[in-house]
Amino acid sequence: MSVPPLPPLQRLRRAPRHLLVCEKGHARHERSRHAAHVRDHAYNCRVSFLIPECGMLPEVLKGTIADVGEYYLVRNLSVHELVAHDFIDAFVKKGSCYALTYNTKIDQDNTAALLPHGKLILSVDKDTYEELGLQGRPSRYSGKKAMRYIITIDLTDSGFHPDSKKHNRVLWALKEKKPLEFDFLLAWYNTGAEGSTLMSYFSKNQIQALKPKITFSTLRDLQCPVLQSNELQGKPEESCSTEELFEWLGAVLSQVTLDNKSSSFLSTYCCPQPNTVVEKAFLCTITGFIIPEKIIQLLEQLCCYFGEPKLAYWLTLTVHGFADSPVSWRESEHGFHKGGENLYNFVIFRNLDYWLQMAVGTNDDCPP
Repeated sequence: MSVPPLPPLQRLRRAPRHLLVCEKGHARHERSRHAAHVRDHAYNCRVSFLIPECGMLPEVLKGTIADVGEYYLVRNLSVHELVAHDFIDAFVKKGSCYALTYNTKIDQDNTAALLPHGKLILSVDKDTYEELGLQGRPSRYSGKKAMRYIITIDLTDSGFHPDSKKHNRVLWALKEKKPLEFDFLLAWYNTGAEGSTLMSYFSKNQIQALKPKITFSTLRDLQCPVLQSNELQGKPEESCSTEELFEWLGAVLSQVTLDNKSSSFLSTYCCPQPNTVVEKAFLCTITGFIIPEKIIQLLEQLCCYFGEPKLAYWLTLTVHGFADSPVSWRESEHGFHKGGENLYNFVIFRNLDYWLQMAVGTNDDCPP
């Protein structure tokens, strides 16, 4: 029996779908996928870590934070410059190059992103798609009548050389038929290869070097859930579940009070049971265009934090993706819907077991 569709007003009132995927592993296991999951999430705007029972960071962690690295904002950059072979040879083939359109809305505007393995993703409206004349596919989230299309161009394809028909066709479409121009965030990671830098390469453009914003704070008398690394579902009166931890962490990072006072008009949320009160917890937040390679370095140093005896039984590392990025994990299409959520969180335990929580909103595939 077919179910009749909900009336429009009822659909609007309905809570949007969210997905939370959890997995458990050990940071030193040879088959651990923790670094691979970080690499697969290319576009990150905020990284936070929380360490209970910590008042001051070790120097090595301070150094890792300071080395997160700068990124660049290039104004009015034509997309055809990203498919030029000078750019491909200098950056795409000699490291990991990241590019993402700045101040564009994924559900309203044309957007573009360059992935570190050399795929250029264009998310464009129907009119732009038809004018470009490049092969693509309808967006999964544009409804029955496609109004948005996704075009993927592999800049490392062996058939995409300077004299090829494929390259000339793409260059003509982006340079002459329908020029696309955006402000871009750019970052490049290479392992010591010499050559041009983004600043010098785009010296004729309006380019600005930016550093991530870093904030530190100490949280006093913080209620923390009791966790056991081998109990993702938690145990009544013994430990909290991974879902309860995720919700609690969202409240802490949003600076929501956890005392459940009846006089509070903002929140009646309280810390899940069982919990314990820690005298102080250290919170660091990094905001900017943060590439996965730097997050992996930070994650490794957070694992090394437990190399010496510590009072903390666990710590967390939370990474938020850009709400208006055309992709979330790997090449999975990402949409905004009501919030554009795409984030992940590591809970790292003293014995180097970890929980990995990956969350997305309505217009996303299930995380890998």
